[in-house]
Amino acid sequence: MDSARTREIGHDEFDPWGTLALVALYFLVLTLMWLFTYFVEFLGHGPTVIGLIQPVMVG
Repeated sequence: MDSARTREIGHDEFDPWGTLALVALYFLVLTLMWLFTYFVEFLGHGPTVIGLIQPVMVG
């Protein structure tokens, strides 16, 4: 690689928007999974997996 074409990027010029978007997406997915688990395990009044399977197994 030619050293005349190489350019260093300092801290002031670097904008990590892609990294920020990935971290935000990660926390969004984590939050959605936690909410689903909360409703299924603790409340029993929200979305449930067992409630959908149980009538099929009984009938």
